[in-house]
Amino acid sequence: MSEWKEIELGEVAHVQTGPFGSQLKNEQYITGGTPVVTVEHIKDFRIIDFDYPSITNEDKERLSKYLMKEGDILFTRVGSVDLSAYVSKGQNGWMFSSRMLRVRPSKEINSRFLSYFVQQKSFRDYIINIAVGATMPSINTGILKTIPISYPPLKEQNEIASVLSSLDDKIDLLHRQNQTLEQMAETLFRQWFVEEVDDEWEFTSLENFVTCFNGVSYKSADLNPSDTAMITLKSFARDGGFRLDGFKEYTGKYKEQHIVNEGDLVVAHTDITQDAALIGNPIMVIGRREYKTLLISMDLVKVVSNHDWLSKEFLYYQMKSRDFKQHCLGYSNGSTVLHLSKQAVPSYEFFLPPKELVAEFTSQVKPLIEKSNKNIKHIRNLEEIRDTLLPKLMSGEVRIMN
Repeated sequence: MSEWKEIELGEVAHVQTGPFGSQLKNEQYITGGTPVVTVEHIKDFRIIDFDYPSITNEDKERLSKYLMKEGDILFTRVGSVDLSAYVSKGQNGWMFSSRMLRVRPSKEINSRFLSYFVQQKSFRDYIINIAVGATMPSINTGILKTIPISYPPLKEQNEIASVLSSLDDKIDLLHRQNQTLEQMAETLFRQWFVEEVDDEWEFTSLENFVTCFNGVSYKSADLNPSDTAMITLKSFARDGGFRLDGFKEYTGKYKEQHIVNEGDLVVAHTDITQDAALIGNPIMVIGRREYKTLLISMDLVKVVSNHDWLSKEFLYYQMKSRDFKQHCLGYSNGSTVLHLSKQAVPSYEFFLPPKELVAEFTSQVKPLIEKSNKNIKHIRNLEEIRDTLLPKLMSGEVRIMN
């Protein structure tokens, strides 16, 4: 560690806040222009791809000093101030919003190395502790500039970044593969059961074909280390997938109806997101080897088909449709917390296709789902390896020297 330097971040990086609200107002956003990255797009230290607001070419030129370059690092300025994301090549030329801070490292620092340094728990805890504001933590350029960092010679920085980024590259590849698999299945469903729907198919409601089971009601005292775990709202990824870090270990009482197994279909019945991103969303359960029993929390509902031929796979993609989402929004109520009516899922109406067509669809999409689930588990393993290596490399406990 004797070769490592310890200085303040502002000495080796330029820190800038996003455009003020007076410079870029919400009503100036358009569809199809240059994307603007906001706090909602930062997840797992990545800029995730969903529903970016956009700006015109004129606004892009006017506010050009707020454009991002590959190698920049974005920090959330308000709220979850410990979150950051590395700007990749594909995001070059995008803009960051007023609720973000941009860090642009000097040539003395490998930007990829720095992006991993700021992911450390110790660094994130430090930011949280020095953030200002009681109800809504926030940081600014002055605060971020004074945060201490340490780094080895550039050659070692490059080698550390190479090791960690190779793991992230594999993770990104698996994420992209899962997006492709999901698109294939959704396209097939839309083609067979939306675009080519037969008017002679029976128009019916789900209450004739499924049974819904509520989740277990629990208290915080029931959340203790255990090999029994609950699937929660945190298990629902914003992109529609299943998150393996959303489990809550549980030691309280439960009933048989609360138990779920891998592959079971679950729907979100509560939502605390500002844009109703989760309410009515379905997921198919993925287990973890350390948990012998899986339950659903009181915020979720398990949907079970009463007919063997009406598969979970068909129901899952039926519930991923825009039509089902809009139906659920109509059956939700609440201001800060949205709640879905118990009648929402059973009352949903759809055209019932022939059994043979459902069977053929199921046979085609089931392997896609199984492959996606394997990828999700592989992603989890790679993330654990990366997260174990990260503090050891950043502390100098593990050295990489050629």
